[in-house]
Amino acid sequence: MDVLQPTGDARADVEALAGWLEAEDERRLLIETSGSTGRPKRVLLSRAAVLASVDASARRVGTGRWVLALPSSYVAGVQVVCRSLAAGREPVLADDHGSLADAVRAAGEDACVSLVPTQLHRAMADAATTEALAAAGVVLLGGGPIDPALRARAEEAGVPVVATYGASETAGGCVYDGYPLDGVGVIVGTDGRVRLGGPTIFDGYLDDPELTAETLVDGWYVTSDAGRLDEDGRLQVLGRLDDVVVSGGVKVPLPAVAARLREHPRVEAAECVGVADPEWGTRVVAVVVSTSADSAGVRVGVAAGELREWVAQRHPRSWAPREVRVLDALPLLANGKVDRRALEGLADD
Repeated sequence: MDVLQPTGDARADVEALAGWLEAEDERRLLIETSGSTGRPKRVLLSRAAVLASVDASARRVGTGRWVLALPSSYVAGVQVVCRSLAAGREPVLADDHGSLADAVRAAGEDACVSLVPTQLHRAMADAATTEALAAAGVVLLGGGPIDPALRARAEEAGVPVVATYGASETAGGCVYDGYPLDGVGVIVGTDGRVRLGGPTIFDGYLDDPELTAETLVDGWYVTSDAGRLDEDGRLQVLGRLDDVVVSGGVKVPLPAVAARLREHPRVEAAECVGVADPEWGTRVVAVVVSTSADSAGVRVGVAAGELREWVAQRHPRSWAPREVRVLDALPLLANGKVDRRALEGLADD
């Protein structure tokens, strides 16, 4: 099958995507997913689906000159490029500038930025970058759960954050701050699973008809996420269905535990994983980055007992992690998402 696959070379991908859009090239776009929680997949997107996403995003947040601060081989990076090109503007490549702040300033008054939470967390630690982002037209934030405390800090600093939810299979973010873009359908089944539909949905997985049939059902993309719809139709994503583990006979939602750990004053970052355990069935392990360091600069951990108490103040004590691992930084994939398979390997050592 003749497809267009971004390479990750930003300049080359901008040129290739410009030709793809301008020539009305009917080749499908091939996006390889990160495989952060499972095996990588090869997603096929039609030109129509990509443009539907571009148009719907523009109607929601406007047009501007986009800063490419994400890998151009992933769908979020592709959409940054396509949004800028569709608006008649070349995207600003962050790699061409000394810092993210410089790149945002180079984009001008109508700068638009797309980031993952890890990037925003780092940006908020630098006054110049925070100031530059605050002057942008919009900062889309996707690629994973957003810590409410991080968003609150950003909004307090004037950063115009819009949280996005979507996937490669939906041509990128298709739900902004809980509300679907124009033309996008959202339903939550009786099993609590989120399903997405509309013109941005993918055509299937390359050379994997079985997975396609499981995931693309009657035109709906069947996600791996649990969610609920509020009375006003706003979607709340509760986490991946496979992020709920059973430990000691109790269902433990790992994202909720990790979110509570990130609120601890001496925890900079945290994720939770489940590992096989002969006593508990699955043992909940917290992997944290501490804000404290000794005189040599080595991270000083927070006692497991202290973190267990911290979780138990908000949630059932049975949710509290049985073990804590301290790292200097969480392992990341090339697109800035946390590498959960690497975390599971570290936790199971």
